[in-house]
Amino acid sequence: MDGSILFLAMPSIDEAIQPTTDQSLWILDIYGFAVGSLLITFGNLGDRFGRKRLLLIGATVFGVGSLCGAFSPTPELLIASRALMGLGGATLLPSCLAVISELFENPAQRARAIGIFAATFAAGFVIGPIVGGVLLNHLWWGSVFLINIPVIVLFLCLAPILLKEVHGSRPGKIDLLSVILSAVGLLLAIYGVKHAATYGLDWLSATLIVVGVFILAVFILRQKRLALPLLDIALFKEHVFAVAILTGLLSLFVWSAAAYLSMTYLQSVLGFSVLTAAVLAVPGAIILTLSSVLTPRLVERVGARKALIICHFSMAMGMLLLLFTNETTGSIFYIASTVVAGVGFGISFSLVADTAVGAVPESRAGAAGAIAETSNELGNALGIALLGSLLTVIFRATYPGDETGIGEVVDGPGVGSAAFEQAQSAFLNGFHSVAAVAAVICIGLGILAIRWIYKPSGAQRQASSS
Repeated sequence: MDGSILFLAMPSIDEAIQPTTDQSLWILDIYGFAVGSLLITFGNLGDRFGRKRLLLIGATVFGVGSLCGAFSPTPELLIASRALMGLGGATLLPSCLAVISELFENPAQRARAIGIFAATFAAGFVIGPIVGGVLLNHLWWGSVFLINIPVIVLFLCLAPILLKEVHGSRPGKIDLLSVILSAVGLLLAIYGVKHAATYGLDWLSATLIVVGVFILAVFILRQKRLALPLLDIALFKEHVFAVAILTGLLSLFVWSAAAYLSMTYLQSVLGFSVLTAAVLAVPGAIILTLSSVLTPRLVERVGARKALIICHFSMAMGMLLLLFTNETTGSIFYIASTVVAGVGFGISFSLVADTAVGAVPESRAGAAGAIAETSNELGNALGIALLGSLLTVIFRATYPGDETGIGEVVDGPGVGSAAFEQAQSAFLNGFHSVAAVAAVICIGLGILAIRWIYKPSGAQRQASSS
């Protein structure tokens, strides 16, 4: 809910505290980078010190970050607040998935439980735009962060009573150097890409990219040598696991960019109000929720292989529909896109974690689950950063003015100016390019699933159904 509201609130934030284009992207994706970098680490900490204790600490940090974000007077402080929220949020996902895995040892029950777990995320996508639209129509932009506070207070009151302390059976040693290498390498590489997209490729951006990629390479090599790695590279030798993780990474990569840029399109290009844009997002979010809930039944009928193939090609079709958007009548194609793609995104959100956990030995299920959640969070952040940067590059190449995004044109020359018409055209050029790239990614995933995941034999299908 918090993430979908933030997509909706960005035009209001841009107007109020006037971040640069790259600062706007950092406001959106620093949360995902913080969570993605620390998920596996906090999963290990939960095993060692207790998941209940970690959840209580993390929820408190998340609440403090939300309060700071609501009253941030500058882009820099808002980015820092979002990072603090990410630090708290990183405690939640691995512990939740671990608890579900412990509660439901039966594979069919676990699949249904994870489907319900995923549906709660999808329900947040439904609730978020509606609540956000009402809040932004009546209150200032910071109110979108304050909605977290009642939830946090309720959790902190009930968790000590309702939750039992759970420890992992084999707490692993946390390699601090691996944590530092993964976080620093990722942040440097992505910041270099974002800087190059906004200001052009210079020595600074090139150096950041090269150094970031080098640090990530060192991180991967280190994982191969460690007895208890932060990221178990050997798991990716299993094709089903590899396709599941790629699906989690790239489906969120596509979804986050499409959701963020579509909200900018609806408000800045078509001129819809915040509440109208929120209402237009509801049909696709409802389909996403239903798809998450019904995915276990789909898998029971057609199998995980066919479900993944349906997932990828429905996402691709949804992205292709965005190519028909324009300056006047694009809302119909936006709704159609979210409905069609929502089927695939719902399958992905529900199926990836269960497929990843089920594709590896039981002794590695915890590591597989943590990697699945990490792929989702990194995909969420990388999609906004990289595809958002692609749109910025194309906008700068086709727009004749000095502004680097359509939001700057709206705040500067204004909606009725000739510059705005040029900005509309430039934004659509970038928006359509992003949609095309996203569709190609989804089609590639579908082909990979067809080639890498073998059809189950008759005996395997009978065993699976029993």
